Amino acid sequence: MARLLVHSANIPAVAPCPRHCQYEESKKSRASSAKMTCSLPSRGLVISGYSGLRSANCLDTLLRHGQSFHSKVAITISSRQQKAKRFAPRAMFERFTEKAIKVIMLAQEEARRLGHNFVGTEQILLGLIGEGTGIAAKVLKSMGINLKDARVEVEKIIGRGSGFVAVEIPFTPRAKRVLELSLEEARQLGHNYIGSEHLLLGLLREGEGVAARVLENLGADPSNIRTQVIRMVGESTENLAGSTVGPGSSNNKMPTLEEYGTNLTKLAEEGKLDPVVGRQPQIERVVQILGRRTKNNPCLIGEPGVGKTAIAEGLAQRIASGDVPETIEGKKVITLDMGLLVAGTKYRGEFEERLKKLMEEIKQSDEIILFIDEVHTLIGAGAAEGAIDAANILKPALARGELQCIGATTLDEYRKHIEKDPALERRFQPVKVPEPSVDETIQILKGLRERYEIHHKLRYTDESLIAAAQLSYQYISDRFLPDKAIDLIDEAGSRVRLRHAQVPEEARELEKEVRQITKEKDEAVRGQDFEKRNGP
Repeated sequence: MARLLVHSANIPAVAPCPRHCQYEESKKSRASSAKMTCSLPSRGLVISGYSGLRSANCLDTLLRHGQSFHSKVAITISSRQQKAKRFAPRAMFERFTEKAIKVIMLAQEEARRLGHNFVGTEQILLGLIGEGTGIAAKVLKSMGINLKDARVEVEKIIGRGSGFVAVEIPFTPRAKRVLELSLEEARQLGHNYIGSEHLLLGLLREGEGVAARVLENLGADPSNIRTQVIRMVGESTENLAGSTVGPGSSNNKMPTLEEYGTNLTKLAEEGKLDPVVGRQPQIERVVQILGRRTKNNPCLIGEPGVGKTAIAEGLAQRIASGDVPETIEGKKVITLDMGLLVAGTKYRGEFEERLKKLMEEIKQSDEIILFIDEVHTLIGAGAAEGAIDAANILKPALARGELQCIGATTLDEYRKHIEKDPALERRFQPVKVPEPSVDETIQILKGLRERYEIHHKLRYTDESLIAAAQLSYQYISDRFLPDKAIDLIDEAGSRVRLRHAQVPEEARELEKEVRQITKEKDEAVRGQDFEKRNGP
């Protein structure tokens, strides 16, 4: 079977070339003879022939050129059994998913790593495992098959190559047969695309190459693998169908919320949030307001840099650790980026539609606590001529309790925007966040010390932290604690690291000499000058 595997969104068009690349398999080969004609009329290029990814029919070759690939492609496939069979030209390219393309590219990389001038079934298997996120990789992982063990088995069976690998690496006849079978598997499953799962099914169906021996040596049962792939394909199809059923579906995902928000609870579970020191009274007050039946929307009011966002992060950390009442247990704190939500909505109704989708996803989930920093930006946000702003869209949901929201703003902005809108003000319960004292700031700095020490690769003494809190309080009057003290230790750490990061001249000369020797060794290996490679 002949096929050109390219990514239609990223593969550029090829400059005009007078050459034609041809490939025909031997009549003695069990694989079907293949011939391809590829026409790119935008540049007048005509390519005939196919040898995996060889000559112009090669990802490496195509990727070296710089124009978008949106040209028409005509493919003719002939075989001894199906000489009259034709495939839709455009569909041959559109059917390959990004993951399937990645598998083939990884297979090429594995061939180069092993020093082989071909891409066989074993390289495709390694590519399927190395891709890591597709159905094929998940099934193989569940069977206890990992990339390290598979590589060892491949090397045991076929060994390493000569070390010199051509730029253009062709497919073996068996590998081409796998690609052909993957298309048939996709058709049998009723799919109009070819993914990594179809490549794995084609690999199992071929059943006679090195890949089959590798799976056998690793204790994998091909029939069991096939069953698992079919099951996972069925489950993913059901989930996809379920996501379009409606509000009652439990399989619904939240694409809009994922696009415009950040899950603080998930970051807390992964340990990616800075520890929150102090602020326990404010966090307790926020938890208490969230537990109310109505008007359960706290609004954090404080000067810039006093730690309003840190309180929301502290709440997310408490939820992640289970240290919260039953009323908010298991909920997710998601911070909404209003700027990103408004961006690109230049026509009337676009912003409202985007925000309504967001609201619908939150209603369906019933486990979302929305955190909106600079909540005063809701007033007027997205209000084009004749349109309503975000605040008026959110008011009914806040009133009915369909949306739980934590707002954060400064005292000036609260008075200027929110107090002037009584209908919006009564939806929120104010929580004042005062500037911490110098002693509280010192404790906050001690809590953050480890994170900054790891980043700057140095150590902060207690005296330096105390000095940062006191001096920033005394001399920086236009900002607030603890933000200005944190900035001070961050700046000092960067300065100290920069001062001591300069490499001595002798070390630089030695590094330069090592690079030169390494370069000469690589040149000797490529030129097969082994006496020079071994040195004196």
